[in-house]
Amino acid sequence: MSSTTPVSPLEMSPSDGAAQILESVSDQYYGVGGLTAASGARREIVLDPATMRPLGSFVDPTIAQIESVITAANTAQQMWNARTALVRAELLHEVATSMRQRARLVAEIMTLETGKPFKESVDEIGWAASALDYYAEIGRHSIGSIHGTAVAGQTHFTIKEAMGTVVIVLPANFPILLLMWSAAAALAAGNSVVVKPSENASLTTLAFMQAFEALDPGLVQCLPGGAEAAKHLVAHPDTHMVAFTGSVPTGRAVARACADTFKPFLIEASGSDSFIVMPSAPIEVAAQAATFAAFLNCGQVCTSAEKILVHEDVYDDFMTAFVRNVQQLRIGHGLDRVDIGPMENRNERARIESLLARAVEQGARIVIGGSRPELGGDLADGYFFTPTIIEGCNTGMDLYTQEVFGPIAPVYKVSSFDEAIELTNNSPFGLGATLYSTDIVEIDRAQRELVTGMVWVNAPLLDNDAGPFGGRKLSGIGRQLGAEGLDTFRHTKLVMVDPTASVQDFWWFPYQDEEAW
Repeated sequence: MSSTTPVSPLEMSPSDGAAQILESVSDQYYGVGGLTAASGARREIVLDPATMRPLGSFVDPTIAQIESVITAANTAQQMWNARTALVRAELLHEVATSMRQRARLVAEIMTLETGKPFKESVDEIGWAASALDYYAEIGRHSIGSIHGTAVAGQTHFTIKEAMGTVVIVLPANFPILLLMWSAAAALAAGNSVVVKPSENASLTTLAFMQAFEALDPGLVQCLPGGAEAAKHLVAHPDTHMVAFTGSVPTGRAVARACADTFKPFLIEASGSDSFIVMPSAPIEVAAQAATFAAFLNCGQVCTSAEKILVHEDVYDDFMTAFVRNVQQLRIGHGLDRVDIGPMENRNERARIESLLARAVEQGARIVIGGSRPELGGDLADGYFFTPTIIEGCNTGMDLYTQEVFGPIAPVYKVSSFDEAIELTNNSPFGLGATLYSTDIVEIDRAQRELVTGMVWVNAPLLDNDAGPFGGRKLSGIGRQLGAEGLDTFRHTKLVMVDPTASVQDFWWFPYQDEEAW
């Protein structure tokens, strides 16, 4: 049983500063004039998932309000794109500074709304600011390239151009980081941004919007609401690119909607990453790493370790250390001294419970966890679930082809490195994979043979602003971060110039008689 830590009711309430912000952003959207009352028919109360206490509410925007946001975004984009790359960079650095200054307040609201531990919320905003600083600089580093000419005397080159207005549709697990991975690159490339936040992180996203006040009005806007708002934004003829993070079914729907007009899109749509432990690995370190990789943000991470593949020679030692680490995890309210908070909402916990029950039905065995913790008091009705390890897993189980996305760590026993590679690559997902090994041959083979977008060797879940993030197969299409992430939000135009306007009779009409059949 994982440990729990009692918290006082006072510690679980918003601070005065957070309470003021929650009141100010409730029932609002962030448009060209800043916070503005949304006027749609549906209003949703936002609850703290740990205590069920109301934090505020959001209201769907009307179609007229969505249209006004899109119009303002296109106007602001033209002004922004006309600025020099240096001016844009300076303003983006100013926004990053504002993000850091507001980090603790926004992090508090994020913890209250999504449940994640406060440390994770603060870290997220720091990482988001780092991405913005990075793109502020590489956005002005290169706007094209000169090519070796195909014709003497001409100049051939490419230029990079903004796409226009970018729609960013977000989940709740990393509402600020995933926003900025796309928004930072989009803004650095000269685009405007319209944000459709998750319904489970709308207040957090609205509270974050004030960091953009240094930018032109309308350049970054936020429209809380349900699926209809997202559909309208995605399909609208005056939005020009979509960046989506979420489920496979919704990702497919976004791709289909964009296909009607060949609108470019970026889709990050789930993962079921392997975490491979081989005999040469330091087992205690690997177990500690697996605990973090499986249960960060209550397992609600697209790159979570969801297939822990352990070689049979070290299986028992690994499991002993893994269970010991998980037993020490503290569960409770994210504003207290805890490692694990609640899940995002009631439906997600119910989904996890159903997935676990099905795995047990198909032969898995619960090693630790597998139930709702008995926290009592104000936390009694929160959406908590104990960190859970299951073993006896195999490829015939439903969870092998599903994204777990919760606090369940399935462990598979393998007899060889080849088997671990095969189990990883046979998954319908291909986001990332982790290998714990000190065998140079295994390390070399992993980076070449794993069919994933990312491979971590003895360093799980790390991101690098300068390196691309993205997957293969059902994990999605396109890349965030790095130079590749910048180009995701830019068109490439080829230009060929003959400065003397010379006669190019080497291939113009009339064709030479000797070239005929």
